[in-house]
Amino acid sequence: MHDHNANRLVYVGTYTHKGTSEGIYTYRLDMATGALTPAGVAGGVQNPSFLALDPQRRYLYAVNETMMFDGQPGGGITAFAVDLQSGALTYINSQSTHGGAPCYVSVDQTGRYVYVANYMGGNVAAFPVRAGGGLEPASAVVQHTGSGVNPHRQEGPHAHSITLDPANRFAFVADLGIDKVMVYRLDLESGTLPPHTLPWVEVEAGAGPRHMAFHPNGRYAYLITEMGNTIIAFAYDAAQGTLDVLQTVPTLPEDFTGQSTCADIHIAPSGQFLYGSNRGHDSIVIYAIDAETGLLAYVGHAPTLGKTPRNFAIDPTGTYLFAAHQDSDSIVTFRIDPQTGHLTPTGQVTAVPMPVCVMIA
Repeated sequence: MHDHNANRLVYVGTYTHKGTSEGIYTYRLDMATGALTPAGVAGGVQNPSFLALDPQRRYLYAVNETMMFDGQPGGGITAFAVDLQSGALTYINSQSTHGGAPCYVSVDQTGRYVYVANYMGGNVAAFPVRAGGGLEPASAVVQHTGSGVNPHRQEGPHAHSITLDPANRFAFVADLGIDKVMVYRLDLESGTLPPHTLPWVEVEAGAGPRHMAFHPNGRYAYLITEMGNTIIAFAYDAAQGTLDVLQTVPTLPEDFTGQSTCADIHIAPSGQFLYGSNRGHDSIVIYAIDAETGLLAYVGHAPTLGKTPRNFAIDPTGTYLFAAHQDSDSIVTFRIDPQTGHLTPTGQVTAVPMPVCVMIA
């Protein structure tokens, strides 16, 4: 374990369609300093915008955020084997996601299934993992229906993420197009996603649910809304799989008048602080979490020192936060103050072409 804590691997998903990015970029993270050192790139993979690792960090799964994949309508999902010594990724196989522009992937805690949210498809898909980490064809595809109040962004369903609860019993799908979080049961025998008895939670019209994070104690969940620029805190009943709204807080300062949309949300491993990214304001908002009530108290905003902070990651020890800037080709590293939650920039890597997602192994 000592070696692992001294150095970690960081995988960065990118957009390749502009022609500058080659695929998934690998860095070595020096845990003492937060410095990232380039350690290779896995090329030949189309728009690997969002990544996930299996629980044992043996396999990495990348969406292929496209409208066509292998000559079929829809995007793709690609499996790689991870070499934890060198960081090298070895291609295993790919499958169709049965929906355009897959933008999120998650792996259940047993490592037996991979789940994908298709943004343009407005649906979600489940994939059984075969021995050796490869993916079987989809065992379930669930289509969302409906629309929202914003004619430009909500003309139909847009599944933006699929987040599994800490007990590995339910899947929560934030759908930006219909202002709902859809709730599914994880059927690990059949690989299906049956709707929960309470099949959705509705949020404010036009808010556009995007990403979600569960508190480590399993009692609270937090949803960031892309267009509402809010974070919604929920009480979570793990036995019933139900969410009840506790509070809604803004992600932007009151005096900000420019254009900005939210992207990603993460909770420090300590469970004490919550972070959300603003694209336009180019900042990360920081909230303290009351572990007794789940309520959020404003701490501050940290400028991310780059353009359009899309996704970000917090390392498993809670020491560093890495913000990926889609429009300035950089990843900025921040040290997290464990007492206050404040972020201090410690350095950056540049010339990462259109980075979208940061995943730490």
